Amino acid sequence: MRVDEPVSTPSTMSAADAAPLVALKPVQTLRRRWPVLLATVLSVAMLVGVGYELFADGLAGIRRVTPTSSGFYLFFLASYFMLPVCDFVIFRRLWNVPPAAFGALNRKRIANDILIGYTGDAYFYAWARARLEMVAAPFGAVKDVTIVSGITGNVTALLLGAVALPLGYQLIAPEVVSAMIWSLAFATALSLALLLFSKRVFSLPRRDLWFIFWVDLLRIGGSCVTVALAWACVIPSVSLGMWLFLVAGRQLVSRLPFLPNKDLLFANFAILVIGHDRALSDLMAFTAASTLVMHGLLLLLFGAAYVTGRMRTWREER
Repeated sequence: MRVDEPVSTPSTMSAADAAPLVALKPVQTLRRRWPVLLATVLSVAMLVGVGYELFADGLAGIRRVTPTSSGFYLFFLASYFMLPVCDFVIFRRLWNVPPAAFGALNRKRIANDILIGYTGDAYFYAWARARLEMVAAPFGAVKDVTIVSGITGNVTALLLGAVALPLGYQLIAPEVVSAMIWSLAFATALSLALLLFSKRVFSLPRRDLWFIFWVDLLRIGGSCVTVALAWACVIPSVSLGMWLFLVAGRQLVSRLPFLPNKDLLFANFAILVIGHDRALSDLMAFTAASTLVMHGLLLLLFGAAYVTGRMRTWREER
C-alpha cells in the first residue's frame, strides 16, 4: 500500500466491503447459551419422567376411586400450589422477579419431584442465569434458599418427632423407631453444622435468611393443613385433628433420611391409627396420581405458552 493511499474506515467502506466483516462476527458461544440448553434438556426430561410415572402406576390410582367432594379438589389445589407460591414470595423479595418466574418455579418443583433431587434447583439457576439483566449472581441466592428450606424441614421434623414419637411409638416396630431416632439426630447435627458455619455457607444477609425461614415454615404448616382438609372431605368420619396428626407424621417420615419404604411405612401407620384400610390406600393413591396429572398438565401448558411466544416473535421478526 502506498503511503499516500487513503485508508478504508468504517465510514468510507461500501456495503459490499463491509459484508464479509459482518459474516465474521462471532456467533453466540456455548458458554452464553448453556442455561437455555440446560433448561430445555431438563424440561424434556421432566415431561418424560411425568409420563413414565403416570402411565406406570399413576393411572391405576385414578381408576381405583374418584372423590366426589369438591372440597377435596379445592384443598388439593391449595396444597399443590403452596410450594411455588411461597417460592415466588421469596424470590420476589430477593430479586423482584416478574410474574413469569412463577412458571419457572413450578417447573423447579416438578423437576425436584420427578427427577434426581435438587435438579429443579439447577433448572431454576439456569433460568435465572439466562436472565442476567434481572440478577447478577443467582447462584448464591438459589443455594441459600435451598439450604434454608432444608434446615426448616429438619427443624419441623425434629419438633414433630418430639410430639409424635411419645404418642405413636407403640404402633411402630422397634427397629423403625431406632431408625427414626438416628435420622432425627443426623438431621439435627447437619442443621447445627450449617448454622455454626453460616458465615461461610450463606451469601444472603441474615434478615433475608430469616424471611426465607418463616416463609418456608408457613409453607410446611399450610401444606399439612390443606392436605388434612382435603382428606377430611373424602372420609369425614375421621376427625380433622386425626388427619392433622397423620399428615404431620407424613411430613416427619418424608424428612428422615435413613428410613426405607417411607410411603409404605406411613400407609401402614395410618391404617393402624384410623382404619379404613381400603379407602385410605385408595385415597393416597388418588392423591399421588392427581399430583402427577397436575405436573403433566402444567408442563404441557408451559410448553404450549413457550411455543406460542416463539411463533409470535418469529412473525414479528418477519
